[in-house]
Amino acid sequence: MALVRCWAVGIVVLVVTEYVQMTLVYGPLAGPEGVGSFGAALALVHLPNLVCVVLATWAAARVHPEPWREMPVRHLAAACAVPVAAQVLLLALRPDVLDLAGVAFWMSTGVLLAGCAAGLLLDRLVWTS
Repeated sequence: MALVRCWAVGIVVLVVTEYVQMTLVYGPLAGPEGVGSFGAALALVHLPNLVCVVLATWAAARVHPEPWREMPVRHLAAACAVPVAAQVLLLALRPDVLDLAGVAFWMSTGVLLAGCAAGLLLDRLVWTS
């Protein structure tokens, strides 16, 4: 039950932050034509996505209860399952955008890994202080 609670919190945080990103950052600044350059994609897509993944991972890790927090594999599954599942869902729904040879796939994978690592680090820093 503890994993389900963590995943539920992670889903809520990820959905809310992605919605805010799409309505406040991407929609008004990129518009319907999308981004035109690597720098614009980095600033308008990947860096805001990094913030969303960090917050979702951190929130899920924060609600993971104490007896299971000290089990690294279980804590990793509790904290990072939602962002990883979102990445897999994105790959399943839009394989044309994220082909394995494209830069977008590797950037989003890097954002996923960095976001999960930063969220876990933030949780560890806050938990131990």
